[in-house]
Amino acid sequence: MSTTKRDLSDPIESLRASVSLPFEQAHAMPPEVYTSKSFLESELQNIFKKDWFCVGRASALAEPGDYVTCELADQPIIVLRDQKNSIRAFSNVCRHRMSTLLEGRGKTKSIVCPYHAWTYNLDGSLRGAPAMNGNTAFCKDRYSLPVIACEEWLGWVFITLNPSPSNISEELKGVAELVEGYNMTDYSETFFEEHLWDTNWKVLAENFMESYHLPVCHAGTIGGLSKLDEMICPPGEKAFNYHTILKDDSLRIAMAHPKNTRLHGDERRTTFLLAIYPSLLITLTPGYFWYLSLHPKGPGQVHIQFGGGMSDDYKDDADAQQNLLELKTLLDEVNEEDRGCTEKVFRGLSADGAEPGHLSHLERPNFDFAQYLMSRMDLDFQPFTKVS
Repeated sequence: MSTTKRDLSDPIESLRASVSLPFEQAHAMPPEVYTSKSFLESELQNIFKKDWFCVGRASALAEPGDYVTCELADQPIIVLRDQKNSIRAFSNVCRHRMSTLLEGRGKTKSIVCPYHAWTYNLDGSLRGAPAMNGNTAFCKDRYSLPVIACEEWLGWVFITLNPSPSNISEELKGVAELVEGYNMTDYSETFFEEHLWDTNWKVLAENFMESYHLPVCHAGTIGGLSKLDEMICPPGEKAFNYHTILKDDSLRIAMAHPKNTRLHGDERRTTFLLAIYPSLLITLTPGYFWYLSLHPKGPGQVHIQFGGGMSDDYKDDADAQQNLLELKTLLDEVNEEDRGCTEKVFRGLSADGAEPGHLSHLERPNFDFAQYLMSRMDLDFQPFTKVS
């Protein structure tokens, strides 16, 4: 058996040692990659401040004035649809005394600071500032909200703090080609929630990336619907990995709708589990979808955006609402099972003497994710994973 000694004092070097073996010999990532505060700081600087981050579906911003807020690498951000029907992102910090502006999600005609009522238009320009006429140096035109890069792709909205971002459509071209017949743009979000779990964000991401755990962790819900010998885990790409599972018609809403003529044969019952780096995780079936968008809240907690809904192919069915109710009930149960499993994993890997074991062939996406993480920590790192 070949093993590589890791440097416990430096989690980046420890990760490097872990990913410097081919997949056929690979271990899970070392515990310090999850528990180290210094590694988290490196993630915030090298991943969350540079890569594209998903804030949810464009359907949440259907009309001018609709907005969502988030924090990305400790930066408060507003994402909204402006009066010209474009989706825009701005710093969520007033240009006066630096209060945050909006909270949560909602609809507004303008952005009003809750501290001194400085008011901004939906294009970020300053509309008005009360009682500023006594300051001769004040010029309203100099106080627009800083713009954050924002793109829409197949119905998803992404932002990035990177001043020179990659082209997201080109970066995710391979995903679009894989799921072309699903028409992912036309899946309607019917629920959205936010959660905070006591685990590391990568533990939850990796949990999504492998279906090896389904028969055990999800024995009470979906475990019996997926067969390990039907799971396909190909090598990942530069910006994403994926695996597929086949569903049977006992879960009808996971099947392609009869009027869907885009999918054929086994495609009509194939579920894609897409992991778009760093932290957008999408379960896409021909009938429904659900997703998680993850952001770390320290090494031991993860902020979760959880949403989902159904393909518009199903929207006119008489039993559509009942299908949605049953789907949400199922997903809530699955989430609770995942929470229990991932919080146990974090407690275990935080223990003295915790050591990572070898990966199964069904955990290929986890290996590719580790390669991605290392490539962000060291731009000269040459991963084993396939690069598109």
